[in-house]
Amino acid sequence: MGDPDRDGNRLPKLDRRAGRPDNTTMASDPAGHTQSPNAELLRVMLVDDHDLFRTGLRNLLEEQGVHIVAEAPDGSMALQLVRELAPDVVVMDLNMPGMNWIEATREITRLAPLTRVLVLTISDQDGDVMDAILAGACGYLMKDSSIQDLMQGIRAASVGESLISPHIASKVLQRIRAASVQSGTGVVRPELSDRETEVLRLIANGKDNSEIAQELHISPKTVKNHISNILMKLQIENRIQAAVYAVRSGLV
Repeated sequence: MGDPDRDGNRLPKLDRRAGRPDNTTMASDPAGHTQSPNAELLRVMLVDDHDLFRTGLRNLLEEQGVHIVAEAPDGSMALQLVRELAPDVVVMDLNMPGMNWIEATREITRLAPLTRVLVLTISDQDGDVMDAILAGACGYLMKDSSIQDLMQGIRAASVGESLISPHIASKVLQRIRAASVQSGTGVVRPELSDRETEVLRLIANGKDNSEIAQELHISPKTVKNHISNILMKLQIENRIQAAVYAVRSGLV
């Protein structure tokens, strides 16, 4: 596992030799950790069956001012803690013992709609990414991401936005686009306004809210309202699913 003191820009290396933890959780109090004056107090839970990785990740996030409310080694315990603590964001690995991670993600989004799931894993397989999106995950990052990228993903997830590792997003969208061409999917549903369709197209092209606002010459607040309307009208959970819908509809 990487040493956060020597390599503060990278997440701790995954150590497959690490013994699995016992079935305990560790709720934390951030007292004693220095936070920057502008740090947002984000309440995050870590779910990973490798205790050394969790410890290193916890240290890195607490240095960024994140409040780690709990840790869990598997999906079942994660569900129990979500019921009790309702964290803002759950950072979860894919490969864990016990409950299937897809089922855990679905149950978390059902039990606590305001709690967002951010997947942090070593898998860049298209199928895993698609399963995560369809299960309701609000982001998908690789374990070799920088701490800055992870913080961006956590902040995005906490407000209902999404972040996917760029090379993964490109692969998945290419796959969806190819499948859409083969199956001859239809056009965008007519209940979307012209402006909402423009916003949806830009989401699928990887633009964030500020970039969409700049391109369309509208305020970020207006962009956020458009996105909320899009998600409601299309009956989908997040921006990732919106991007998938846009590709399948032939917008990009």
